[in-house]
Amino acid sequence: MSAWKQYRAVPIVHRIAVAFVLGALVGLVVGQPATSLQPVGDLFVRLLEMIIVPIIIFTLLMATRELSPKNLGKVGGQVVVLYIATTAVAIAMGLGVSNLIDPGTGMTITQTDVQTEQTPSLVDQIFSIVPENPFAAIAEGNILAVIFFTLIFGLGMTIVRAEAEPDSAVRNGIETIFDAVDAGAEVMFKIVWGIMEFGVIGVFALMASLFGEVGVKAIRAYFTLSLTLAVAIALQITLVYLLLLIRGAVGASPVAFLRGIKEALITALSIRSSTATLPITMSDADENLRIEERVYGFSLPLGATINMDGTSMYLGIVAVFAANMAGVSLTLAEQFAILLTALLASIGTAGVPSASLVMMTAVLTQVGLPLEVIGMIAGIDPLLDRLRTMNNIAGDLAVTTVVAKWNDAIDLTGGVWTDTPVGLAEESVSTTDD
Repeated sequence: MSAWKQYRAVPIVHRIAVAFVLGALVGLVVGQPATSLQPVGDLFVRLLEMIIVPIIIFTLLMATRELSPKNLGKVGGQVVVLYIATTAVAIAMGLGVSNLIDPGTGMTITQTDVQTEQTPSLVDQIFSIVPENPFAAIAEGNILAVIFFTLIFGLGMTIVRAEAEPDSAVRNGIETIFDAVDAGAEVMFKIVWGIMEFGVIGVFALMASLFGEVGVKAIRAYFTLSLTLAVAIALQITLVYLLLLIRGAVGASPVAFLRGIKEALITALSIRSSTATLPITMSDADENLRIEERVYGFSLPLGATINMDGTSMYLGIVAVFAANMAGVSLTLAEQFAILLTALLASIGTAGVPSASLVMMTAVLTQVGLPLEVIGMIAGIDPLLDRLRTMNNIAGDLAVTTVVAKWNDAIDLTGGVWTDTPVGLAEESVSTTDD
């Protein structure tokens, strides 16, 4: 086997992690001269900027393909509303914890394009979501406007497709557009793969330049970033999924729920992919949680596509991390813009490892924060991605359980629901409350 094939045989996330460590070591040893590698890292950031608008358009249109009026009935409507609600809470949770812990403080990024003058008001932020000219929004990189128009256009196509006669020119034309979008999305994913291959070099350069300039102070920043995410995910799972949804809405034991989804959670931690975990997730919903297929058959595949609570939470945390490193304070209007952008961008985030690195570009661009942060955290992203994916899977199953309860599509007298003693469940719940 050639050296190149041996190199390629190593998973790219492992190579990026090694580049992260080696770059940091080179920066610490060499010092200031290592900053000369910065242009190589800047090129990696530039490549990410290049693909953000097309990948948002393609992946969002892929997601809307499944949102037909037939699916968006009573069950579908409940699923979508709960997914959006839990994602919004997750982002708010991440921003709240970030404002308390302040990840990234003590480390500074120089020569950034941060825009802090004349910050738009909250009302202007809301109105800016609706573009006056969609094509101008695409050209200008107005991410919120691009996301909004793409969602509207995609949902419009699904409605027209549903109303058109079978085998009509209109219906076939829309299916052809969706097929072209799927092909385009595959092309974009291949381009992302190529960029991430170069990202091994880019991350090395960025880390060498960073540590060459700021030294060991950077270690504290990465620790606080990881701590912020871990605390926010723990709060989201405990307060929202277990207590509010499972205990409150379903009236069931959180301990039993956790026992029922443990295979899916372990798989998510192992392979870091909501999509690849889907067979295990559906198996747990069917065999352990005793949910009917008419609910989980729709909610879980959709959740693997659009319900990215952990990812969305992380996008908000990284935005605060980047702002602290750039030495700027995010206003309420800017944090609201982050929430909206992360919420909408999460719908288009593919359920594959480290897809959030691409969507970070959308969030940081929306509020004018330095994109260099993306390369700087790419090395620790594989570790943090495991936590985010686990959170995503827990959210998918919690929402599915609630919707099943509301529609009499769950058997709470069998499976794991009868395996946990009531006393143990109550004791665990009270312990969590403390």
